[in-house]
This record gives sequence, structure tokens and C-alpha cells, in this order.
Amino acid sequence: MSMGSQPRICIIGAGPCGLTALKNLLAYGLDNVTCYDESDAIGGNWVFSERPGRTSVHETTHIISSKALSAFEDFPMSADYPEFPSHRQMRAYFDSYADYFKLTTNIQLRTRVEQAKQEDDGRWSLQLAGCEGRSEAQFDYLIVCSGHHRESEIPAYPGHFSGESLHSADFKRAARFGGKRVLVVGGGNSACDIAVDVARVAAHTCISMRRGYHIVPKIVFGRPVDSQYLTAQRIPRWLQQPVLNALLRLVVGRWKRYGLQTPTSRPLETHPTLNSSILDALSHGTVLPRVGIERLDGNAVRFRDGTVESFDTIIWATGFKITYPFLDPSVVDWDTSRSAPLYCKMMHRRIANLYFIGLFQPIGCIWRLADYQGRIAALQIAGRLDRPADIAKRIEREMRVPHWNFDVTARHAVEVDYHRFRKELLDELSRAGVTMDDIWSAAPQRVATLATFSKGEMTRPAA
Repeated sequence: MSMGSQPRICIIGAGPCGLTALKNLLAYGLDNVTCYDESDAIGGNWVFSERPGRTSVHETTHIISSKALSAFEDFPMSADYPEFPSHRQMRAYFDSYADYFKLTTNIQLRTRVEQAKQEDDGRWSLQLAGCEGRSEAQFDYLIVCSGHHRESEIPAYPGHFSGESLHSADFKRAARFGGKRVLVVGGGNSACDIAVDVARVAAHTCISMRRGYHIVPKIVFGRPVDSQYLTAQRIPRWLQQPVLNALLRLVVGRWKRYGLQTPTSRPLETHPTLNSSILDALSHGTVLPRVGIERLDGNAVRFRDGTVESFDTIIWATGFKITYPFLDPSVVDWDTSRSAPLYCKMMHRRIANLYFIGLFQPIGCIWRLADYQGRIAALQIAGRLDRPADIAKRIEREMRVPHWNFDVTARHAVEVDYHRFRKELLDELSRAGVTMDDIWSAAPQRVATLATFSKGEMTRPAA
């Protein structure tokens, strides 16, 4: 390790997970840290960008989890925010978070990590590309916060589509699809959001789902659905799935009413789609449901039920591959389409000075749990929390006993149950004597007055 009292630490990515990792390191006095991000601003995918090849939210994106359960626990969102803030409000929130915890001086934007190689002495050697050309840097610890929405996944089908074809990562605005016949492929949150958005301007909009999805309204009985799921933790675990299934039947009704396929899995075994608007669009016929694709033939698409329909554009909202192009394959030595062998979804089984923050997909919001992971990493680097000696056994146990019987697909490779994973992370923090009071102690007393949202921009009140 480096000479002196301060190890050199690198964070890759200045999205929400990278910001909270940086905050935790600084909180424990580890200030010899640099956070690199290739974009022009902090906030990761929440920074709307129309730059080709840059994955970001699209023009009308709002968060799908409630603000109460999405905000970092030591930095609540402004009281002026709606229940489901827009991407502009979220960007302003992350800017305020970075300002409050004084993170910006440790962040180097417009710098891409092209390679991170572990040398024989264990240190990390980084090849960087920035505004002033290429450079190198060495670090004692590497914390990867680059997210799992990097490389677009487009399934292969027999035949060829001769119209316009794009992935959801390249969808930014609906306006340019005015008057067109558009097919959106996928059943997740992005697919449903895009289909509803496009249907407002397109001549004809269909959504193709290869299977049945559990589509859940964002508001159930007057409360955000994630708040309702929190309440459901009071009932016995064996009863939760039957109760949630009955609740969906009561609130949504039968899937056939919307022209949708009935899910073959039970609730929580596949990632739910939180979207109220798609159910309305299907009910009103502005978006038309289609089953999975069988083949492509020019402008025509043949579906598995024998239906053939012509389209001008296909938007593939079919997810992403988990990739780390800057890491050697010997480091990420597992099938990334399956569960990652990382303890607490963050600690490498062999490499003690490498952490992954945010490499999980909860039924809920990532950021709070990433904050716990960031604190665990900071405590270990600061020497206040030991790395488990039996980490290989712990990883094996995690992989053998998932939180639910998740679907064995690439989409669910990093799936966790929010509340069970939260408990596991808090249990790990408790080994260092960290309590919830410690986590809340950094919260500003008057967070609602830190910033207000006005006319699409975040402004600060006068001192």
C-alpha cells in the first residue's frame, strides 16, 4: 500500500452510488480519494443527455419509487418535491447532496477509465482518457460504481427488420415518432414508460411482451406501492406472496382484461413493473398489447400467435448486459448473466481491495442500500471493520439461498429483496458498532430549506 497514513482510493462513476461511496469515505477521514466520471456532470444516468451513445433518462422520466423511500436516509428530499420527482428534480437533488457533503473537489469529470489493472504488489494501475489526453494513476483501493446499464442487450430473431431499430438507451424524446407505427419490445419499466410516451404522438403503438409481467400501479389505496410493501413486512414471510397476489387481483384485476398474458411466476419472483400509465393506455387502446416476436420480415413483424403487423420503428427496451470493459476478465471471473459471487453484493472473494457498489437490483430503490455498502467499504478501508475470514463460505451461502425464488434469467442476475438485503447490510455494519442513529446523524436539520425547485431549475435561497 501507499506510504503514509492515507491510502489512495479510486471510485469509478459519479452517479448516485459513486456519490454516496465518496461521502462515506470522506466521513471516515479517507480524503485521498478521486472519483472519475466520463460525463460532463454528476448524477449518472439521471443526467438527461441526447449525446449519441450516452445512456440516460428520457425527457419525461420520473422515479418509480416514492421520494420518501428513495432519498438517502441522511439527506431527505425537499418537501416541495412531488411523490415521484422528475429527472430534473433528481439531478438537482444529487447536486445538492454533493454540495452539502462537499464532494465536488474529489470528483474529476470528463475522464474515462479505459483500464484498471491490478499490479503484482496489489495496487491498481489506471489508464485514463480525459480532456488533456491520456494519463496514468495508481491507487491502493478500487471502488466500482459504474452501474449495470452500460451495454445494450438486443435479442436476435430470425429474419431482418428493414425499418428503424433502436435500443431504449437511445430513446430520448417521443416527438420524432409522430405519425409513425411503433413497436416497443419489453415489459419492464422503461418499455412501459416509452410505449405510453410514444403513443401520445405516434399513429399506432404496440408493446410486445414475451411473457406475463406483474404490472403494479405506483399508487395503491392512496399510498405509494413501496410504502405498502414496507407495511407488508409485518406479516409472516410465507404469507407475503399470497397476500400480494390477492392485492394485485383486487387492484388491477385479471391480466386478460388488458390483453396481457398471465404471469407464470408468483409475485416477487420476477422484478415487478411499477407503472400506472400503461394499464390506462392498454385500457383506452392507445397502446395495443402483443405477444412475443417469432420473426422479422422487412417492415413486418410476425408474433408468436400468428399475428403479422407492419411497423416503421422498433424500440428494444430489452435491458442491458452487465459489463466492466475496463477490468481484466480474470477479475470479473464469473458469468455476469448469473448471480455475482460477491459478499453483500460488493466484496470480491479473492481481491480484498476491490469493491462493487450498487451491483444489485432491489424491489425498491438502490441508493439507500448503496449508501450502506459505501459505509461498509469505508469502515474496512479505515481499519474499523474486518473483512470476513470466511468470505468464500458466506458468498456460497448467499448464492445458494436467494431472498426469493427469483427467475433464472440475466434480468434477475442481481435481484435482491430490498428489506432482507437492508437487514443483511445493517447486520454487517453492526459488527463495527454502527447504528441507525449514526446513519441519520449527518442529516441536515433543515433540509427542506436547502433548496427549492422552481421553473425546472434548482435554486438556493439567499444566505
